[in-house]
Amino acid sequence: MSKDDKPATHASGAPWRNFYGRFKGKALKPSQQRYLDEDLAALSPGPVGWDENPDRTPLDLDARFGDRDVWLEIGFGGGEHLIHQAQAHPGVAIIGAEPFINGVAMLLGKIRRAGVENLSVHPGDVRDLFDVLPRASISRAFLLYPDPWPKKRHHRRRFVTPEHLEPLARVMKPGAILRVATDIPDYVRQTLEEVPRQGFDWLAERPSDWRAPWDDWISTRYEKKALREGRVPHYLTFRRQ
Repeated sequence: MSKDDKPATHASGAPWRNFYGRFKGKALKPSQQRYLDEDLAALSPGPVGWDENPDRTPLDLDARFGDRDVWLEIGFGGGEHLIHQAQAHPGVAIIGAEPFINGVAMLLGKIRRAGVENLSVHPGDVRDLFDVLPRASISRAFLLYPDPWPKKRHHRRRFVTPEHLEPLARVMKPGAILRVATDIPDYVRQTLEEVPRQGFDWLAERPSDWRAPWDDWISTRYEKKALREGRVPHYLTFRRQ
């Protein structure tokens, strides 16, 4: 199929979108494949088949989570921060979205070992999840050490672009908190330019507000790698207007 013949939607009904990351890495261990086979469907943020609904009907989060606040982590990597937040905030429901299936399998193993029951997992592009999340339904969102796409010609692939931020703003409640962590100075620049344009206020009054990690922070493997290589983490907090 040529580029011009590319379909407008997937078979599921989701719009066709370019995706520049990886969906799968090295072969999964048998235990990881078992986690996917046995646990993933039950941890979906919606009913069976929601992601194949051609009408893209909004998810019923009240039916899935009750009256709990719903948080969202965008690209959870190996899932250590997601598990930490679930343990620290058992009264909150947290959805993790991650297209890299190896990371999803890692998280499922950690969920089993931790025994947390307030997590849901979307093993795919968060933009497809944005399509079906109700407006003003998310109370907190995390974007932690996203792919920096360091070459200038690739900056449009970063998450902090209107393609991603506009639907994120739509699904976040007024007053909801967005946390962004990165060790890339130019990513900080772009974040501070683009996020406020979508109706967010940067909650920083002094240097310690972006130099010091959040009180309930746990250092991820990506941050530890950045520190080993001499890069400085930045912790940016925004509030939805």
